[in-house]
Amino acid sequence: MNLDPATIKDSPYLIAGLGNPGTNYAGNRHNVGFMVLDRLANQLGGKFSRMEFKALISKAEYQGKRLILAKPQTFMNLSGQPIGALIRYYKIALNHLLVVYDDVDLPYETLRLRPAGGSAGQKGMQSVIECLGSQEIPRLRIGIGRPPGRMDASDYVLQNFAKSELEILPFALDRAMDAILDYVNDGLEIAMNKVNPPQEQS
Repeated sequence: MNLDPATIKDSPYLIAGLGNPGTNYAGNRHNVGFMVLDRLANQLGGKFSRMEFKALISKAEYQGKRLILAKPQTFMNLSGQPIGALIRYYKIALNHLLVVYDDVDLPYETLRLRPAGGSAGQKGMQSVIECLGSQEIPRLRIGIGRPPGRMDASDYVLQNFAKSELEILPFALDRAMDAILDYVNDGLEIAMNKVNPPQEQS
């Protein structure tokens, strides 16, 4: 999506958390993107009280910048459809988009902030890439660890967090929330320097 510099400067930030809708999935590892956005909306004094383009929406301001928090309600593998619709409607530049989602290839509670890349098999992120026609999409990945033994990853991500993981989860969610606010306030480069290990800043 090509927008002129003035439009890019003034466009809102779209923070999209990925997950599956419904109470049956609420505590799943796959829904950690939703969990972060719930925490962020609460921090900013908002709530997810309206539906737009098949996504639950919460609008807020932070340091004078407009934020649209979105939780797609299409199920994970179709996440790109509502995100694409929101981007077109609000004329959001891709460098004002941040997608937040779980990653089985990262150790539990580890965060990685990146400006671009493939999906690494994460179906929600793959849908976003396909619908937007670009891999140049900022993303915040939250590690949920590898499945134990020979368990299939698709089964693992749809399980709830273990009790021992739940004890640590609030701290991971807070760090993810802080990373999002750093991204909005200070830009991607500074936020990456805070979140990623020093040897992984590129």
